[in-house]
Order: sequence, then structure tokens, then C-alpha cells
Amino acid sequence: MASKLHLETALTPRGWERDLVATIEHGMIVRLDPAGPESDAVRASGVVLPGLPNLHSHAFQRAMAGLTEHRGSGGEADSFWSWRELMYRFVARLSPDDLEAIAAFAYMEMLEAGFTWVAEFHYLHHQPDGRTYDNIAEMSERIVAAADTSGIGLTLLPVLYRHSGFLGKPASDAQRRFLNDRDSYARLMETRVPGGNIGIAPHSLRAVALDDLDWAARTFQGKPAHIHISEQTREVEDCLAAHQKRPVDLLFDTIPVDERWCLVHATHADANEIARIAQAKPVVGLCPITEANLGDGLFDVPALLASGGRFGIGSDSLVRISAADELRTLEYGQRLIRRQRNVLGEARRSTGRLLLDAALEGGAQAVDRPIGAIAPGQRADFVVLQDDGHNGGHRDDAVLDHWLFTADNAAIKTVYRGGIPVVQQGRHRDREAITRRYRKALAGVLAA
Repeated sequence: MASKLHLETALTPRGWERDLVATIEHGMIVRLDPAGPESDAVRASGVVLPGLPNLHSHAFQRAMAGLTEHRGSGGEADSFWSWRELMYRFVARLSPDDLEAIAAFAYMEMLEAGFTWVAEFHYLHHQPDGRTYDNIAEMSERIVAAADTSGIGLTLLPVLYRHSGFLGKPASDAQRRFLNDRDSYARLMETRVPGGNIGIAPHSLRAVALDDLDWAARTFQGKPAHIHISEQTREVEDCLAAHQKRPVDLLFDTIPVDERWCLVHATHADANEIARIAQAKPVVGLCPITEANLGDGLFDVPALLASGGRFGIGSDSLVRISAADELRTLEYGQRLIRRQRNVLGEARRSTGRLLLDAALEGGAQAVDRPIGAIAPGQRADFVVLQDDGHNGGHRDDAVLDHWLFTADNAAIKTVYRGGIPVVQQGRHRDREAITRRYRKALAGVLAA
């Protein structure tokens, strides 16, 4: 049965439009018409935007937020590598019930923050001692269940993880929960994702051998494909030492990289690698808050855009969940390094509008779903911004700029998934129950 929503002000592929009626069937927009004076459509009052895809998430890490902000006592500076050791110790404690509760909480927060779809880069597969569960997809199915509980859309990305370094360096005991051979990985790729989809995620060039990378790319050709790459300078140095090539170059020289790929971080790609990325049209998956939190560095976004490249945004370690903050941090990082303003803006549209447009297009490509636009044939996933003073009385692009640079999550009033409200007055419909379950799981994990 069809439903109708009256969109007072909406950002469509044609630009800002007013008084539209979206006819929705099975969660999809089938018509978009001018609202007549006798319209019986339910009114979505406020500024209606397409829901944002979150193209990189490690859901379990939401429970780590705030637990790693303490300087180590050793002689070396804290870095991604020292943070990773803390993550390994934390992940060893998690049960399937814990993972499901934590993921549901994270996904609920994503919806409240303007994300309506998530690509879950899922590498926590096995028991703490490395043995598989009786159901090898136990942990993957817990992610699917968490997405269903929260109502968020899901692209599940089971991670292929085999080594701890380049040239097949043996994995450590701390990584044993992540490991799969080709046969067990193929079984994970059979996980059902009702209403969503599944793709591959070779963890990184240091964690999979080149022949395994080629096998995964060929065996699951046509599915979304995501990979961590060039996040750390040490990774670049180790790749050069092992293969005499930089990571992005090595990836492109090993397999055909095309629009179905998402290169997560790519922070230290050089000018030649950025040019190759732009030409092949994969999405660069930028996670500005996590990259700042871990001290990764800054990707050269202006160079990518100048070459016609594409990017989307992800929450990665989930130390903070906010679509607005991710986009704001992305722009502010570029301002700081260049000592300029509106680095990613342009004359014909505001900085906030360009950031949002790019993240919608790149995110939709990375998850391979018809999302990220208010148009027929697209999912009816909407974010409605407050119209009661939170936007300062602004209109059109200025509303976006106010949300991204000033109001943050407080500006979000309603979030629709498939035309159904899952967030109202800024709160998820099941916030109390999901939060209660999360707190119980977290208390148990911290006590372990």
C-alpha cells in the first residue's frame, strides 16, 4: 500500500524545491509531484535532505570510545599502532550478545545523527581463542540483527584477514578472532542481509597476500569491495620495502580497481596515486574524526576533487557519531593545513552543500544501493532538520551550512527509513530499550 509524504522544502537532484509529495511504495519513492491545495499527504515539516550513507564502521569500537585517551608510559609517542594494541585487548572480551547490543546502540546513534545506511567493515568473526562458532556466521548475523533492531540499512562487509604484515607475516594471537582462509571466508559471504546487501573487505595489503586479494576480487566480482589503504606512513614504508611500490600503486597493479571499490582512508596517497584513483573512479572513504583521533594525517581532498575523484564519509572507530561533525572536520582539516577558508567550497554552491552532495554521491556508490537522493527510484530515506529556530531562519544552502558548522545533531528532528519515521524529535523510537541493553553489555565487558 502506498503512503505519501508532503515535503515542505527538499533538496532534490534539481536543487531546492518546495511543496512536493513523495509517493512511497515498499520503502521506495515511486513518484514526486507538486503538492496540491487538497493534498492528504502526511506533512514532513522542515528541511528535508536525503539520508547519508556511513561508508565505514567498526561497530564494536563504539564501546571503546573514551577508553584510549591516556598517554602511554613508553618512550615512543602514542600512535595508531599503540591504539591498536589497546583495541586488541578490548576485543578479546566481546561475546556475540555484547556485539549485537553494542552495534544496535551505535546504529541507533547513527540514525539520530543523520546516517540512514551503514557499511559495516566487520572483522570480529570467531571465539576469543580463534575457534569458529558452531555457526561460522554467528557474529555476522549479530550485526544483521543489530541493524534490524535499529532500523538502519546495512551493507555487510565481512573482512578477509590472514596475516599481520606484508609478505605473509604470521598473524599474532591477538588477531586470531579475525582470521579466515578462503573456504571459511566464502562461507561468511553466504550470510543473508534482508533488505541490505553484502560485499567483500580485504582488510588491507598488509593483512592479505596478493594472491588472496586477487582471489577475492575475482570470486566475488560485482559486489561492493572495500579495503583499508595508506592510512599510516609506516604502512607506506613497509609496502615499499616489501614490494617496491606504494600501497595504492600496488593495489592498482594487482587487481582491476573500478567504481565498485572503496579505498578507506588513502591518507598518504601521493599525487600520482590520487590521479590513478580519480581516473578509475573508486570512492575514497574518508573518516575525518577517527583520522584526527588516531593522528593519521590529512588526505589531499582538493587534489582528488580537481581530478574528478569521489569521496564519501564514514565513522570508523565511532569515537563520535555525527554526520555533521565528520563533514565539518573534513573541511576544517583542509583549512588548517592550507590556512585558508572554504577550501572545499565553490562560488555556485556553499561549502556545506558541496560537502553534502559529494558525501551522498560517494556514499551511495560505495554501498551500491539506490540511496542518497530524493527522486523516483530511490529509497525514501530522509533527514528532516528542525524548523523552530535551530536553523536561525536560514534558507536553502545556508540551512546546510548552519547544520554542519553550527548546530550538529541538535538540528535533526526526524529521520525516515523507507518512508517510516525511526527518529522523532531527535530521539530514536526504541532509544530506552536499546540503551538499556547496551549499558548492560558494556558493564559486563568492562568488568571482564
